[in-house]
This record gives sequence, structure tokens and C-alpha cells, in this order.
Amino acid sequence: MSLDAAEILANCRFFRGVAGPNVERLLQMAVVRTYARAKTIFREGDPCPGVFIVGNGLVRVYKIAPNGKEHVLHLVGPGGTFAEVAAIGGFPCPAFAEALEDTRCLLLPAAPFTRALRESHDLCLQLMTSMAGWVKHLVGLLEDIALRDAAGRLARYLLTLAQRPAGTIQLPSLKKHLASHLNLTSETLSRTLRRMLDTGLIGEDERSGLRILSEQGLRDLAEGVGPLL
Repeated sequence: MSLDAAEILANCRFFRGVAGPNVERLLQMAVVRTYARAKTIFREGDPCPGVFIVGNGLVRVYKIAPNGKEHVLHLVGPGGTFAEVAAIGGFPCPAFAEALEDTRCLLLPAAPFTRALRESHDLCLQLMTSMAGWVKHLVGLLEDIALRDAAGRLARYLLTLAQRPAGTIQLPSLKKHLASHLNLTSETLSRTLRRMLDTGLIGEDERSGLRILSEQGLRDLAEGVGPLL
């Protein structure tokens, strides 16, 4: 299903606090963009096009190390945003972005978006909570890498990805991107998923990929209080 601009904005977590005339102002500047699978949306160092909101599909935001190794910073699905920090800060794109599947985005172009921030005190205040949430998310990613083992990282990721109320999960088509995002090898990711399936924490779903069978079990694993896998 192809969502229109208003639906994409309404479904976006980052802009959930925006209300009143600011919603209409954002919609007036918004442009819908579509990207085919494997299409590069922007490259590191490019001028920031603006704030992207994913309506349908999946985008990976990644860095390339000097030795050529790629590391996935974010996997952005419907309702998520990317390039928002660069757009607000007015600096070049700090990473690469690529569509992992056919993707439809709403773009809030950088120039009118930053102009709206300068002119609307209310809009700035409404977005401050979203920015605080983004910082909290980044701290969570650092905690995962520093404090959680492979099973804990994966359990926490699955919990954030689960679609309520069915508890279904759709993983990226290429597991290597998820492994990179969680700072795991592909082999470790596959082995950990298999152990979660074998222990009954998750199950396979023909239509959606995976299904959570024991939410509490995953929560215990994410917090390091469950049985080791």
C-alpha cells in the first residue's frame, strides 16, 4: 500500500509531537520520493537533502571504514527517519544511505525545513523531545555493544521491531546487514537466531518471517537475567 504524505508524516515517531499549524507547514514543503531496491539515496559527504521519513520499505544507513569494511548504523523501516540530525545541524551527510527494498519516503527539504525551525519557536520546542529520544536511542546502541552479549543484543532488537499486537517480526532480506548493525558476525547472528527458535522464544511465521512466543523470555535475555543461549 502506498501512503500519501499526510499518512507518512502522521505515522512518524520523530514528528509525533508536532501539532497545530506546524503539521500543515511541514506538509506544504514535503516531497514524496521512491527508491528502487539497492538504490543509493545519498553518500557520506553529500550536502544533506533534508529529513527523510520512511513510509514503506527499508533503508540502511552505514559507514565505510578506511579498510573498506561496512558498518550498519541504522536499519530504518516505516515510521522511522534518517538524516534528521544533519538537516537540523546544517552539516553534510555523515554516512551512506541505501534502499534495501523498494522504498517510499517523504522528504522535508533542508532549506525550507531549517527556515521553519528559525521562524517557529513552537516547532523547535515540539522537536526537542524527539531529539532527546534520539539521543536516548544512541545511548542504548552503545549499551548494547558494550554491555550485552550477542543474545542480549538480538533479543533487545527483536523486541523493538515486533509489530503489535501479533508480535510479528520482519527481518532484513540480507541478514548480514542486521549482523553489522548489532556488531555481530553473520555466523553468530544465525546461530543465536537458531537457539532462540530451538528454545521457543521465537517461532517462524510463513507470512511475516518471525513471531515472538515469549516476550518475557526475550526481555530477561535482553537484561542478562535469562538463561544463556
